[in-house]
Amino acid sequence: MSDSPRWALVTGASAGIGAAFARALAAQGCALVLTARRVERLQTLAIELEQAHDTRCVILPADLADPTAPANLCAQLAARGIGVDILINNAGYGVPGTFEASVWARHADFIQVMMTAPTELAHRLLPGMRARGYGRIINVASLAGLVPGTAAHTLYGASKAYLIHFSQSLGQENRACGVHVCALCPGFTWSEFHDVSGARAQASRMPRWVWMGAARVVREGLVAVERGALVYVPGRINRGIKTLFKLLPDRLALTLIARRAHQFRVSDDAAAEQPSRRDH
Repeated sequence: MSDSPRWALVTGASAGIGAAFARALAAQGCALVLTARRVERLQTLAIELEQAHDTRCVILPADLADPTAPANLCAQLAARGIGVDILINNAGYGVPGTFEASVWARHADFIQVMMTAPTELAHRLLPGMRARGYGRIINVASLAGLVPGTAAHTLYGASKAYLIHFSQSLGQENRACGVHVCALCPGFTWSEFHDVSGARAQASRMPRWVWMGAARVVREGLVAVERGALVYVPGRINRGIKTLFKLLPDRLALTLIARRAHQFRVSDDAAAEQPSRRDH
């Protein structure tokens, strides 16, 4: 690393995996741009990181459901003379219930946050990375993108599968330019995600051995992107689940996951009680 610190942009930085990425990157000496909707949490995190690591933190609140947000974020970065070297596309949430249970506007917001925004941010920030000969892009996907889809939370696994394939292609296109791209695919991770999606009661019944801490997920993800992994599943249990579903015949795999879906999916009645959107 040069005398000037690398700049890292972390979306969804207010809690969970995003906050863990911010802490890990600050400990590595990176300067940080933190974005999410919850300004107070970003301010608290920025103060923590500045005091603990003597690093610079810039807060740029944004709602990535707004189609203009990625362009506005990049314009603010350019106005400050910040060239982003590390992009962590982490912002995300889940829409509970079946597909027809939510109005289209709710699904449109979800697609914007989960697919369009990370893709646009990568597109806008990639030229600078290529010009400097260094870049790291981590798209936080999910184990859900590597196993068969289930009823309810209809778009979640689909959006994560998109990020996985996008990362594979983008990584192969840019490896020779010094830009590494990785889809990080955690399984059940301790965070606010299940509180936001309304699935905390279901998730709490899952055995503790299936869960990982956000700090460990991030630590393994940062190692994976450095070594050039295009897709990385943290945790031996999660990698075992991925391998199992890859080896099973499609019909059996679908049947197996359908039988387990009630353990972590929310009914339409419960989904109707959830707010339209919040970042986790």
